[in-house]
Amino acid sequence: SPVKINQISLDESGEHMGVCSEDGKVQVFGLYSAEEFHETFDCPIKIVAVHPHFVRSHFKQFVTGGKKLLLYERGWMNRWKPSVLHEGEGNIRNVKWRGHLIAWANNMGVKILDMISKQRITNVPRDDISLRPDMYPCSLCWKDNLTLIIGWGNSVKICSVKERHASEMRDLPNRYVEIVFQFDTEFYISGLAPLCDQLVILSYVKEISEKTELECCARPRLDIVQPLPESCEEISSDALTVRGFQENECRDYHLEYSEGESLFYIISPRDVVVAKERDQDDHIDWLLEKKKYEEALMAAEISQKTIKKHKILDIGLAYINHLVEKGDYDLAARKCQKILGKNTELWEFEVYKFKEIGQLKAISRYLPRRDPVLKPLIYEMVLHEFLESDYEGFATLIKEWPGDLYNNTIIVQAVVDHLKKDPQNRTLLRTLAELYTYDQRYGRALEIYLTLRHKDVFQLIHKHNLFSSIRDKIVLLMDFDSEKAVDMLLDNEDKISIDRVVEELENRPELQHVYLHKLFKRDHHKGQRYHEKQISLYAEYDRPNLLPFLRDSTHCPLEK
Repeated sequence: SPVKINQISLDESGEHMGVCSEDGKVQVFGLYSAEEFHETFDCPIKIVAVHPHFVRSHFKQFVTGGKKLLLYERGWMNRWKPSVLHEGEGNIRNVKWRGHLIAWANNMGVKILDMISKQRITNVPRDDISLRPDMYPCSLCWKDNLTLIIGWGNSVKICSVKERHASEMRDLPNRYVEIVFQFDTEFYISGLAPLCDQLVILSYVKEISEKTELECCARPRLDIVQPLPESCEEISSDALTVRGFQENECRDYHLEYSEGESLFYIISPRDVVVAKERDQDDHIDWLLEKKKYEEALMAAEISQKTIKKHKILDIGLAYINHLVEKGDYDLAARKCQKILGKNTELWEFEVYKFKEIGQLKAISRYLPRRDPVLKPLIYEMVLHEFLESDYEGFATLIKEWPGDLYNNTIIVQAVVDHLKKDPQNRTLLRTLAELYTYDQRYGRALEIYLTLRHKDVFQLIHKHNLFSSIRDKIVLLMDFDSEKAVDMLLDNEDKISIDRVVEELENRPELQHVYLHKLFKRDHHKGQRYHEKQISLYAEYDRPNLLPFLRDSTHCPLEK
């Protein structure tokens, strides 16, 4: 075009475009078809709007705005027929067409026309008539097919188009408009756009200069507000740095938006700024910047299908590093379980990192024990750390960890070396017995348990059938718990004979008596060869039971 283009209008399909220019020329044409309309007026045309569904054959309509609002419809023989929709209230300043409704602004206010009935259904008057309409133009935008948002000066009105009840009709249009929200803003409005149930407002700002104390133009503002019935709540506000803002007027800024994409275009004479709604990636960036790692991790997990920039693992590793730097080693170690999951390489890397800062103990409780299993060296390294400084902690790990996680022989040798320095250490002896048990060296384990008088000794003998190992340890067992020892020996006569037990207890007649007394109670005949011996044992250690014994035994030599 040789002259300035005043406006471009696209239909919803994006296939047809209307253009008007300063020389009075209006063109409507298909971008992908040969259809085209040309008309030249005798005055500049500032406004054009094509029907949203222009692509359909029965909606070949568009309007132009100058001093009149003209509707062009394609009729018979493909001829375009103009008709005047409105005139006489000054220049048409803005037109927005949505569905079957056309909204336009002139010097007096905003009107809405219902294209089905061809009736005007409302007139919303301008609030501040002191503002020049050419300097402070009206902003219009349809939020949906029935909701119009009007911004003019510093006033915002949200209008809802409603159906009139049949009983109220009389001579009135079948639709009417209700203003559902109305509020004033701090600055002059240059543009409006909907954002879900909120509003995006582009504002022209004037402020008093500190140097000259005169009013001057400030940077334009992009605000998100939540409309309330008679006011609004500011959700966010940004001042935009555009070139030449000091010389711009309210009419120099425009706000356009791309429906469905949450993209907003701020147009100034020298710059176009694209604003888009912050997504989860931006939110996570902000959380990480504020060192809110726990929240960032949670946000990433919730939105893992939609985030493009961040990875949950990277955020998790940054969180662990942050906790380590803070000195919160236990929490850092606990988070490893969730963050590192089954990644053995990362686990091993973190363990070495904890070793470097002398905090292997912190991570020991959380090391994986199955699926995955780390290299034996990792577990041995942790056990050695405990063995050097915390015998109780070492014993707990040996009890909790499966024996196949580490090389048992290496750990046994390390414990034996420590016992050389402290041979009576009960914790180390108990742990060594457990290691021997896992290694199936039950005899060694049994010796230690008996030395320690450990309650598990009888369980160990039964569980692993260690009767061959206890033949020479009967006195130790009896000393530890004579009741349990005698019951076990009598229950397992086939493995350790009565003669063997009596022989082992030869030097401990008091224990010999306990054993033979219980044997006699169970069976009067089994130990008959020892009945003569038992007379003196009863006389020495258990006189009350001597007479019952003599009465019940049939094998006692009476002369004895």
